[in-house]
Amino acid sequence: MKADPRLIVALDLPSAGEARAMVEALGETVSFYKVGLELFAGGEGMILARELKAAGKQVFLDWKLHDIGTTVQRAAAVLAQSGGDFLTVHGEPQVMASAVRGRGASSLKILAVTVLTSLSDDDLVEVGYHETARALVERRIHQAIAAGCDGVVASPHEAELARRLGGPGFLVVTPGVRPDWSAKNDQARAATPRDALTSGASHIVVGRPITAANDPAEAARRIAAEIA
Repeated sequence: MKADPRLIVALDLPSAGEARAMVEALGETVSFYKVGLELFAGGEGMILARELKAAGKQVFLDWKLHDIGTTVQRAAAVLAQSGGDFLTVHGEPQVMASAVRGRGASSLKILAVTVLTSLSDDDLVEVGYHETARALVERRIHQAIAAGCDGVVASPHEAELARRLGGPGFLVVTPGVRPDWSAKNDQARAATPRDALTSGASHIVVGRPITAANDPAEAARRIAAEIA
């Protein structure tokens, strides 16, 4: 089965060596990979991202930039030269607008993180918010559109909202996707791949159901078949 570019596999693994082995095991079944903070902290995140691009893969730099505007703008400018396809920033107006300025005319897509999929309404109350996850997501989608972002990262349960507000060309990337046959792990607002895409997601991010499977390539094929 040909790789489906809507499926992004999260390389949330302890080392770049393990990530490379996973990419090799998946072969042609996957064409899009997420490189997150764990690999970035290990010092080889950018090296791996460049290797993936050289191999013809698409790369999602899930680094959730969050700092003063000038710093975010400069960081986005550097990352725009790396050849990455997607970059996440936290969904605050100054941060989002700065990242958009930093990427300039490059093809790097800026995605705003609305509410982390591990957070429930009760968690948000503990943080200090006085609105539900859905209400906060809606506010941040409007702010992302105003800032010029290309899309958002949102739970599958807010994908329909993001699609409705953002329109047909808006990117809606949904982590927290778990097939019926896999464990939910630490995702509080998970959904199946089929449900996420039906609701309006443009891309789904899947990690452990594939990377922790006995046969990762077969797991990827099962998910690709489901979303096809």
